[in-house]
Amino acid sequence: MPREFTRAERVSDAVQQELAVLIREEVRDPRVGMVSVTGVDVSRDLAYAKIHVTFVGDKDQDEIDKAMGALNGASGYLRKRLAASIKLRITPKLVFLFDESGRRGQHISALIDYAMSTQSNDDSDLDDLSMDTKGS
Repeated sequence: MPREFTRAERVSDAVQQELAVLIREEVRDPRVGMVSVTGVDVSRDLAYAKIHVTFVGDKDQDEIDKAMGALNGASGYLRKRLAASIKLRITPKLVFLFDESGRRGQHISALIDYAMSTQSNDDSDLDDLSMDTKGS
């Protein structure tokens, strides 16, 4: 019977959970703010990890760049803390990447809402026109 999850996937899940706690409790840089760890991709040899993060609240691109710089600057410290909490022979090198999917989802949702509201307005205008022609 084959394994359901690879070792890299199990390590990714453990790293994601532990980093979420470490960033919240240990990183004191005000540029970072509230961070959500959305995903972790660990290489097969467990040497590297890409950490996908998004920020809670509205931040412009300049603030995001500064926050990402702060997180990548703290990656060595976070790696050390991660090594102490997760017992691995090799603790992966951490690279933080901004996850755009939340922003894209909000933008698409806003476009759908706009399209639905304009369509319902157009439908009501057509209903008004059809009533006018039936009444005459």
